[in-house]
Amino acid sequence: MTLVVSDSSPLIALSQINQIKLLHDLFGEVVIPGAVAREVSPGVRLPTWITTRPLAMRVGLELLLPKLGLGETEAVVLAAQDGADWLLRDERPARRIAQALGLRVAGTLGLLVRAKEKGLLPAVRPPLEALLRAGFYAKPSLIQRILRDAGEAEA
Repeated sequence: MTLVVSDSSPLIALSQINQIKLLHDLFGEVVIPGAVAREVSPGVRLPTWITTRPLAMRVGLELLLPKLGLGETEAVVLAAQDGADWLLRDERPARRIAQALGLRVAGTLGLLVRAKEKGLLPAVRPPLEALLRAGFYAKPSLIQRILRDAGEAEA
């Protein structure tokens, strides 16, 4: 079974456009640390296939906290401690730290491409545009790369 740990941003973003089920369709169960559960709980009702897992160790939190928020830090530590196959994360500083620790990282937009490749979405552009309307920020160059990767770039 694939172990997937998520930070709050993909959960919130996909929930805002009613596509959180894509995570279940792609991975089955998703695990989050307590800090992420607290970050998303005011606005996102988590489905039962997203479970909270405690950190076995708190070592490393103090080293990462000056650079990342608590939810980001706990997600990185949980993914490292449990040998996650994937860490779902959007913000660049947390992605870089996770990659430096040898973790495979996927962001919300990359998940849309993966969902299209698996036949779960007919196209990436409509949910991507819905994310942008909902306030999701991505650099124009990233948006173009994602659309190109999905085979939807305008000529």
